[in-house]
Amino acid sequence: MKLIRVGVDLAKNVFQVHGVDRSEKTVWRRKLVRADWVKALLAQIEPGCEIGMEACSGAHHWARVLQAQGYAVKLIAPQFVKPYVKSNKNDANDAEAICEAMSRPHMRFVAVKTVEQQDIQAVHRVRANLIDQRKATANQIRGLTSEYGLIAPKELVHLRVAIPQWLEDLDNGLSERFRRLLRGLWQDLLVLDRRVTKLEREIEQIARQDPVAVRLQQLRGIGPITATESPRESWRLVGLS
Repeated sequence: MKLIRVGVDLAKNVFQVHGVDRSEKTVWRRKLVRADWVKALLAQIEPGCEIGMEACSGAHHWARVLQAQGYAVKLIAPQFVKPYVKSNKNDANDAEAICEAMSRPHMRFVAVKTVEQQDIQAVHRVRANLIDQRKATANQIRGLTSEYGLIAPKELVHLRVAIPQWLEDLDNGLSERFRRLLRGLWQDLLVLDRRVTKLEREIEQIARQDPVAVRLQQLRGIGPITATESPRESWRLVGLS
């Protein structure tokens, strides 16, 4: 039994594998536990065997582990795997669909990210989440203060100015209890501001050090944020070479 292609359905604890030989005949179907699935896989396959996985959580990590062992790994976006699921969706059928999809001549694959690329992606995700939290806090402040007859500015920069003025104004009808609440929300907003600013400075540093990001920033309208969000994809899109 010589496997030429193996599809792997990733999960938290149990991984399903589906392998075919040169005649495209299914010769290996197994469930492997997380602790030793790579060891079991490497014991079964030979050099030249291709391994495919959906580009989902953990896929880039496992791809790097297998690439370090000298194997070709292909990551496929989930929407490109779905058409090859032949029956009801389950782990075994998903692994088979991955194995089938990776054999298609015109299939589009996802590039395996390096640890550094994943670090940069994580910075952007955390920043985006903090911005959402800041927006939610600002909206809560606007909603609460409106109940006390205070019209909050729409722009965040103006809201930052208005809040301390409300807190200092002893004649605006705010109770001491609400002032404490508002002061707490104000402190939350300041903390989020500082965290967002710190991450944006880190992104600016990344943008100065990454050669692709540096080149992208030469284009009009592209700054550090855009240049580092997905620099390799942007590079191809704008045709820099």
